[in-house]
Amino acid sequence: MEMMEDVVIVGAGIAGLATAVALKRVGVRALVLERSEGLRATGTALTLTPNAWLALDALGVSHKLTPLYTPSIKGYVTNVSTGEVQEVLYPRQGIRTLHRKVLLEALAEELATDSIRFSSKLVAIQSLEQGGDASMAAVHLEDGTTVKSKVLIGCDGVHSVVARWLGLAELVHSGRSAVRGLAVFPQGHGFKQEFLIFMDESDRAGFVPLNDRQLYWFLVSQGEKMAGDAEKMQRDVLEKCTEKFPSEYLDVVRHADLSSLSWAPLMLRPPCEIIFGKLSKGNMTVAGDAMHPMTPDLGNGGGASLEDAVVLGRHIGNSIINNGGLIVPGDMAKAIDDYVKERRWRVAMLVTASYLSGRMQQGDRWWIKFIKDRALNKYFLGWLARLVFVYDC
Repeated sequence: MEMMEDVVIVGAGIAGLATAVALKRVGVRALVLERSEGLRATGTALTLTPNAWLALDALGVSHKLTPLYTPSIKGYVTNVSTGEVQEVLYPRQGIRTLHRKVLLEALAEELATDSIRFSSKLVAIQSLEQGGDASMAAVHLEDGTTVKSKVLIGCDGVHSVVARWLGLAELVHSGRSAVRGLAVFPQGHGFKQEFLIFMDESDRAGFVPLNDRQLYWFLVSQGEKMAGDAEKMQRDVLEKCTEKFPSEYLDVVRHADLSSLSWAPLMLRPPCEIIFGKLSKGNMTVAGDAMHPMTPDLGNGGGASLEDAVVLGRHIGNSIINNGGLIVPGDMAKAIDDYVKERRWRVAMLVTASYLSGRMQQGDRWWIKFIKDRALNKYFLGWLARLVFVYDC
């Protein structure tokens, strides 16, 4: 079977659905191809900073989410090796942590029911030259279907097929991994709406309320594999943390919803690859984790994906306006190139800042200790805050 679409988006994660919504708002229907049988909730929860909420405002969905989640305006970081406790104040708007699936459903509700095609595994990509500067993309699916489109956007995550087809290099392992999950307290957990983080030189753990009965918790470790069944992951976390992290964190882990647990190595795309690499080719590009996977230390992977969607929708929309409401394949290459130019440096800086933030929090080399122990740390953290929060796409 062969299909023809104006725009095809590979992947129905945050970047893919948000990009489809952004395009709908400029009058473009996109077909989203998702390999899973339904919306994926891998990752359980995510934190969205003010820049992400500005993007959700632009997409017209923030009003669905803000009543559901109370913002956190501060947190506490405890160094369990020294006993030092540092209070961290967040921007006036606060930071909200929300269920990933709730965000995906809020975005999917904005789209027509036939806009998402599930069980659609991509196996090959072709570029079909149309003469002059125009080209079309053809994606071949595992079920034998071929979908041709004037624009192809890869939002297919850290193991992106589209990114590999563009020629982007393999990702780099940060040397750390993370276990994440939800904790459920049927009678209520009793914690304030604050981040509580505990760390030493090798591990960082923490949790934050999602609502009165659920918390999102995590453990980031250096190079340790905890993959396996959920009960084993929970046991491994408890064994690793019993001797050094406080009882309140251990109690949260004991209340874990085992079905929510996940382990993953923390990968990133080297900033130089983002700055100098091939992020687009003609009418094809990538967004979200397919473009800029980063470590979670700034909590901005999801926010950067939402920014991508708004910027890409704006550039494609401007191209359509300039062509009398039509998608002109030859002009799409310029629109996509403009999108890449706008995003390239922003996301490269986010990847860099996330990695450096993680190294400063979980590093034992002399130069890391030097920065930690001096006033330079204050200025570094201030730069991080301005980089992450002060951005309006």
